[in-house]
Amino acid sequence: MQQANRHPFLRKIDSIALFKPSEAEMAALSAMPMQVAQIDAYQDIVREGDRPARSFAVLEGIACTYKSTRAGKRQVMGYHVPGDMPDFQSLYLEVLDISIATVSPCRVGFVQHEAVRALLRQHPRLNEVFWRATLIDAALVREWMLNTGRRDAYARMAHLFCELITRLGAVGLAPDRTFEMPMTQPELADALGITPVHVNRTIRDLKMAGLITLRSRRLTVHDWDGLMSAAEFDPTYLHLRDQDAS
Repeated sequence: MQQANRHPFLRKIDSIALFKPSEAEMAALSAMPMQVAQIDAYQDIVREGDRPARSFAVLEGIACTYKSTRAGKRQVMGYHVPGDMPDFQSLYLEVLDISIATVSPCRVGFVQHEAVRALLRQHPRLNEVFWRATLIDAALVREWMLNTGRRDAYARMAHLFCELITRLGAVGLAPDRTFEMPMTQPELADALGITPVHVNRTIRDLKMAGLITLRSRRLTVHDWDGLMSAAEFDPTYLHLRDQDAS
């Protein structure tokens, strides 16, 4: 089956697994009982304090993990692309300490925890893949901490664009390093720790440098090497089996 036609969750598994999953393992993943729901943009999928009995995979669209202060100030802590299972930790942690919301309209697939546990008991090698996905999520958090804490706004923005292109490319969703970017400027401000005005100025600077265009929320990278250099981007932290996926 062509990569672009495969289920996004299967494409994600294939992009990070250190071994080639067998046909039986992939069939079992495909057969997981999944309740698919369409969710509008800017809706919480799960909230901090929830005690979910199911996890979910992003099938279409982009979601984000965030936390908020008591005063309502929000920090976006990562974006989730099709194939990601953002709340897999709820399989083992009883109470969620994060919230996950849609950024664009999303299709998500909910899977009961017991079904996931049954899958892992039946196909124990898949424990390695899910554990690896969890470790990669932790690696992304570390990189985001460095990005927001130590890079200037220009490098932060360039780094975010490099990451999204690479992750979407790994699941066949960034042809010619182009993708639909639904984040508003306030949304990007929450992710990068800068003001919306600064977001606008930084995007303008990246355009003027000839690195990107952004029209009607469609971002295209024109100078990949230049964007990576501006970002100090090294995709090692994404731990993709094929680092050239983008």
